[in-house]
Amino acid sequence: MDKQTQQQLQSFLILARKIKSYHEAIGLLHWDLRTGAPKKGVPTRSETLGMLSTEAFKLQTSEEMKAYLEQLTQPEVLEQLEDHDRRLVQECKKEYDRSQSVPPEKVQAYTVLTAKSETAWEDAKHQSDYAGFSPYLTEIVKLKQEFIDYWGVKNTRYDTLLDMYEPDLTVEKVDEVFARLKARLVPLQEKINASGNKPETGFLQQIFDPKQQEKFSLFILEQMGYDFEAGRLDESVHPFATGLNPGDVRITTNYLQDDVTSAIFSSLHEGGHALYEQNIDESLAGTLLAEGTSMGIHESQSRLWENMIGRSLPFWTRYYQDLKQHFPQLSEVKLEDFYRAINRVESSLIRIEADELTYNLHIIIRYEIEKMLFNEGLEVKELPETWNAKYKEYLGIMPTNDGEGVLQDVHWSGGDFGYFASYSLGNMYAAQIMHTLRKEMPELDSLIAAGNLTPIKDWLTDKIYRYGKSRTPSELILAVTGEELNPDYLADYLEAKYTEIYNL
Repeated sequence: MDKQTQQQLQSFLILARKIKSYHEAIGLLHWDLRTGAPKKGVPTRSETLGMLSTEAFKLQTSEEMKAYLEQLTQPEVLEQLEDHDRRLVQECKKEYDRSQSVPPEKVQAYTVLTAKSETAWEDAKHQSDYAGFSPYLTEIVKLKQEFIDYWGVKNTRYDTLLDMYEPDLTVEKVDEVFARLKARLVPLQEKINASGNKPETGFLQQIFDPKQQEKFSLFILEQMGYDFEAGRLDESVHPFATGLNPGDVRITTNYLQDDVTSAIFSSLHEGGHALYEQNIDESLAGTLLAEGTSMGIHESQSRLWENMIGRSLPFWTRYYQDLKQHFPQLSEVKLEDFYRAINRVESSLIRIEADELTYNLHIIIRYEIEKMLFNEGLEVKELPETWNAKYKEYLGIMPTNDGEGVLQDVHWSGGDFGYFASYSLGNMYAAQIMHTLRKEMPELDSLIAAGNLTPIKDWLTDKIYRYGKSRTPSELILAVTGEELNPDYLADYLEAKYTEIYNL
């Protein structure tokens, strides 16, 4: 590499780090906004977020960035770059090409709107007030449609949004894998519904001290290998994880006094996200590659820890006694009964509380509604009716209010349309990854039953976490499992698990 190109690369890396610093500050302000910032501070905080986001956007689409990218993306230059630098240049080029035509004032308006909207959503959900929240959502969808035109429509308008969370994902591909999944899961659900061997769950409907729930959540996170010197656990209306940098990855959960399982599994879920970002290689820190490669891969880690480890019999063989020490009201409940209860299959209204089988139907509902919004002209005012109709169609139940219906998720209030498909993709990736993990670690169940989770975290770090965004999702899943995404692994896993639990 000649001296001029080397200087160009160093100047580019300085600019990329500056953009990453803005993102870290924005992430911290967002985290604070959702974990207890005073309500009277929301308007000014929203304006601050808008200003910082706009400045970061201007740097990302600046003439300076354009000049660096023109030089560094020349084929003969790209091939001389280190792998990490090449990937960073390619990521910045993709973002530049997508965003360079978007007016900065639109970015600022959108950021201010979504910051205010997320706070308004909390009140709307609590009060089941869709009418009060609808104006925010209407404006968000309107701006999102404008952004799609700026970014450039892919095969469909909704394809453009899917690509934001899972590179190169298309409606055609999602439709195909969802159809394959439904073809196997619907008959399985029908068998379970017809089974007379249903778990007893009444003992889960008791009062469980939130303070004890917090203590147990902290304990389980520590057991997973979550580094509390590089993160913290807080409470929020909707659990989430925020990765500011590998040394500061924060998570939240939500404690329901009448449901001990909610906080446990949301802590495991967000802990899975956090393990990913805490264990990204130090060489990527401070760059735009120091994050998960896609939301589908990210969700594979949260769902793997939450369900495939956290809902397994070996896991509770080790940790059930600890749970009973925190909650003596479970002292007479046998391990097998508890295990079957936390894996019961039943139609439910709340996505984050759903079992592993019906969870995918919750995602398909949201995916189909988002397609209707962006591809078929569904209006925001029609969302509650459409939502309720699809819950009736897919799960045979209907919400009694919008708080447990269309307002239950935070995602749309932040403009995250195109995200939901990532959850089911995550389930599929997780099952495929676990299949490989079991082959390479035959003693897996014994390790889990002994509470020795470190080898699992180390394996995942070696195969997935350390790479951050330096590998694409396709490159990563191919390197780990030897094949592209295959939904059959998830169907195989669910059939085997529920055939045993329900004695089908």
